[in-house]
This record gives sequence, C-alpha cells and structure tokens, in this order.
Amino acid sequence: MLRGSGAVCRARSGAGPVEEIKARRRQQEWALRKARREKQLISKRLLRELQGDGEEIEIRDPSVTQEEVSQLFQRIQCGSEDRVAALRSLCQLLHLKEVQMMFVRLENSMHVLIGLFTSNLASVQLEAARCLLELSHANDPSISLVCLPATPYLLTYLSGQSAKFTEQCLYILGNLAAEDETVRNQLLLQGVIQALATCLQSPHGAVVEAAAYSLSQLLQAKEAGEKIVPAVLEAGLTPRLIQLLDLDSEFGMHTAVESAWCLHYILIYPVARCLGNLIASCEAALCRGQLLDCRVLQALSSIISKFLQSQPSVTRECLWVLNNLTAGDERFCSAIFSLNLLPVLLQLIPFSGGINTLVLTLLGNIAEMGSEHCEKLQQQEELFSALCTSLRTADPEAVRLTLEVLNLILSHCGQACVEFVNQNGIPALEAIQYNSNKEIRVRANFLMDRYFTDKAV
Repeated sequence: MLRGSGAVCRARSGAGPVEEIKARRRQQEWALRKARREKQLISKRLLRELQGDGEEIEIRDPSVTQEEVSQLFQRIQCGSEDRVAALRSLCQLLHLKEVQMMFVRLENSMHVLIGLFTSNLASVQLEAARCLLELSHANDPSISLVCLPATPYLLTYLSGQSAKFTEQCLYILGNLAAEDETVRNQLLLQGVIQALATCLQSPHGAVVEAAAYSLSQLLQAKEAGEKIVPAVLEAGLTPRLIQLLDLDSEFGMHTAVESAWCLHYILIYPVARCLGNLIASCEAALCRGQLLDCRVLQALSSIISKFLQSQPSVTRECLWVLNNLTAGDERFCSAIFSLNLLPVLLQLIPFSGGINTLVLTLLGNIAEMGSEHCEKLQQQEELFSALCTSLRTADPEAVRLTLEVLNLILSHCGQACVEFVNQNGIPALEAIQYNSNKEIRVRANFLMDRYFTDKAV
C-alpha cells in the first residue's frame, strides 16, 4: 500500500523513450567533457600568483608607449649595469597585452631575452625567466611561437638544483603548451613527458605541483588522445598520479613553508585535472585498468570528504574525474557500490556551484547501466529524499538531471515508484509541471503520465 498519496504505479510498456533519453544523455555528456577539456581547464599561472617570501610585483599604469618599451629593451640589450632592474621593469609591464606585442615585435627582442635566460649570472637568468613566464601567459598563439626557441633550455633546466627556478620553468612550459599545437609537438619531440615524469618524483612539493600543472595543460589539447596520452601511458605516469591523490601517501613533504595538508590541496587540483583529461581523451580506455587497480575511487571519495567545505573547487574537479570514469563503464559503476561511495555522493546533492549537477550526472551514468544497478541505487536510503530535494531547487539544470535520473530508475524498478511516493515525491513532481522551463514541464508530465496514474491534488 502506498503512503502519502493516492498514486499508483502504472505498468510500463516499451523502452523506446528510455533509450532515446540515454542516447541524448551520452551525446550531451560527450559534448560537455569535450568542452571542459578544451576550454575550461586552460588555466595559466601568472608570475604575480607565484610570488613568495613577501615579494610583491608592482602593477604599473596601463598607459605604456612603444618608446618606453624600446628604451627598456635598449637598457637590457646594451648590458648596462642596471640590466637586472631593466628586466624587472619589463616584467612588470608584460602583464599588459599591448606591451607583450610591442616587445616581441622589436627586432632581436626574443633572441636577446632567451640569451639572457641562459646567462651564467643567476640574477639575470631569474629575471629573464620571469619575463618569459609573463609572455607565456599571453592568449595570442603567435607569442607562444616566438617563445619556441626557449623550450630546449626550459627542459634542460628542469634537472637543475634550484627548486624555485625549476618551478618557474615548468609553469612556462605549461603555459606555452596550452595555446599552440606546434609548441606541443616540439615539446613531445624534445621529451617533455619523460622530463615531467622525473619532476613528478621530486621531493619538493611545489615542483611536483608545477609538473602536474604542465602535464594537465598538455592533456587538455584537442590532439591529446592521438599524441599525448600514448606517451603518458608509455611513461607509466598513471600510478604516480594516483599516488599523489592518496591522502595518506608521502609525496614531497620536504618543505619548510607549507603544511602537509595545504601542500596536498595545492597538488590535488592539477593532478585531478590530469586524470580527468586523460580519461576524457579518446584513447584513454587503456589506462582504466590501472586506475581501478590503484583504487582511484577511494582516493577521490576521501578528497571530497576532506575538502568539501573548505575547497569546493577541488570537490568539483574530483567529481568530474568520477564522471569520466563511470561514463559507459560498468566496472567503475559497480565499484561505486562495492566501495560504498554512494552515501558520500548523495550528501553532495544539496550543494550548489556545479557540485549537485556533477553528482546527478554521475547517478545517471550508474542508472544507465540497467536494472541491476538501478535496483542497487533505489536501495540507498537517502536516494529519493535527496532527489526530491533536488526537484525543489531553483537550478533548472539540476531539476532536469534529477528528472532524467528518476526516469531511468523508475523504468527499471517497480519498487522505486513506491519509495518515491513515500518520500512525498508526487507533490514535488506536480509543482514542476508548471515550471517556466518547457523541457522541465514536458519531462515532469512524462513521469506523471508514465508511472503514476492517480495524481494527488
């Protein structure tokens, strides 16, 4: 006997609508993963974000003339006593797009700058590196190309003694790799993956984080599946990336500045990006067995629990990785149950900022696996309570995804209708039949007509 409503489950006939919804979901999710890999994950590091030890960079007046830039270059080029000061002044100006173009158009400007980057004077070399870092942040691919001659030196210096200088070189490489395929192709030929593999083993947490950042920039490229992913798998980087996600692992604690937890948070973000991009790439099925063996699901769940309140951006990144893992993969969907991760995930549905939609998409991935998985889903005590809460949210995407998940579960499990009604789901469903969003209204009416004959008034 149903409680809380006079609704009863209607007999279901045919799976056509369900299959159409599944096909539409797969197409939408593929497009979303592609968009995120190609656009949303391009996140370059600015020099002013890397300042430490109380060091600050002055942001100059944006009104800069070509003559001022030319005079600075002349001071740098002539080898005057204030060359370091001139480089520092140039670096302060290079955050401006106009100055970047003014400088690279000067005759021999990049030849001189790269020459100073290879200087045996540490102070000159460091300031030249900072100028390259600002230039590498440009969104104009043409600037990445003029920085191309610096890449052999950048890779060579990754094996140097200064962790801070190595870190800067890694960020320059990552920024350059984000913009242009020509740069990425040259870096691959020069052995960038092997160099990054070495840096990921560094005892310095900042170097490891910078290496993961550079690798994530390479993996977000359109051609990653064809060119970059095979090199990453051949270098055996997947187990190391998983190890870096393990909250209990030892991973470069030799820093006197940052606490272990802070350092781990900084590391998690680019490492999760690497894994998410790796999985999203077309050839990434080769690494799924390694990921499952390394129990990446447990690591991701632990991170979500640890950083949900303090660092929601980390939670979103980890949920995206979980979505990529479970999309069309029955092994990972089954592992969600065997590792008892659903209670943690269901607690995230009330959260906003994209966290709820990522969890709902993940539930949809599981429900798409069929009757057995839907039966396990509906046995979760908090499932329908969480879904009913989501139906009442003002977020149209969350409501749409909730209706989608409900349809998949109800189509496979008759008992799910009873549980949904017992959680006062009918009033929530009725309310959105009058939603201003046409698609939501259509989906809500479909569920009422398909699964519940008697509607509560």
